[in-house]
Amino acid sequence: MGITARSIAMGGGFTAELDQSFATFHNPAWAAFLIHRQLGSSYTNLTMDRRLAATSFATSLPPTAGVGVAWVFAGVNDIQGRYSTGMKSSKMQTGENALMITFAQRIVPWISIGANFKLLRYDLPITESDQISGSGIGFDIGLLIKAGTYSTFGIMVQDLSSNYQWNTNEIYTQGGPYKDEFPTIYRIGSRFNNKGLIIIGDVGVITDHNTYTGFLPRLGVEYGFLDQYYFRGGYGNGRMAFGIGYEYGLFKPRDSHIDYAFSMDWVSQTAHTISYAFSF
Repeated sequence: MGITARSIAMGGGFTAELDQSFATFHNPAWAAFLIHRQLGSSYTNLTMDRRLAATSFATSLPPTAGVGVAWVFAGVNDIQGRYSTGMKSSKMQTGENALMITFAQRIVPWISIGANFKLLRYDLPITESDQISGSGIGFDIGLLIKAGTYSTFGIMVQDLSSNYQWNTNEIYTQGGPYKDEFPTIYRIGSRFNNKGLIIIGDVGVITDHNTYTGFLPRLGVEYGFLDQYYFRGGYGNGRMAFGIGYEYGLFKPRDSHIDYAFSMDWVSQTAHTISYAFSF
């Protein structure tokens, strides 16, 4: 799914598009093409007390490389705990955290390759006093091709070998260690930009490491007005979305972006996302 307001509003198909609020999430190879340092944050409020937040920083590493670091958090608040008798206990919350470290390198002036290394942790409450935690690592690999002034192509392998490893010995009598593996997604996407109109899209093949499990198309558009106001719409990840953006100068001309997105899936679950990006 998308993680920033701009990417969500445009369907999330950013395999070949740069997201200023999170430059390396959709394709780590973008870090090698950055001109300015990018600092961004985003927050999404979903139904049923769910929330998603992210903060990222990325910069070029002259002459031909780029690096980044980011933190992503997802969780659920106000989960009503209960005793074995059925009576209410305290409220609990879950939390998933990912720390992402990115490195990218330009192979030639118009092609770059990059990778995300991810440290993962999931804290899951069992009772008022007991909690189980899973941890693991994961990888993303991306390739970016700048085909000309107006077009960019991208390839991404997301969650290569990503997993959570759990040990339930302290919670259950017959517990033990086991591993939850993330599905791996193979994406290919493109971006076209001309006269203020940006069209982006990608397609993804979802696998469980052995067999094909799903197909994921995503498409989005953005129109810029006066090089300052942006109107967006898209479909992806089972959601329709639209959004707006505003670009302004905080310390230097056009160094700040603030974006909003509204999205809704087919069962009318809605989400509101706001993001901020700063270039320096």
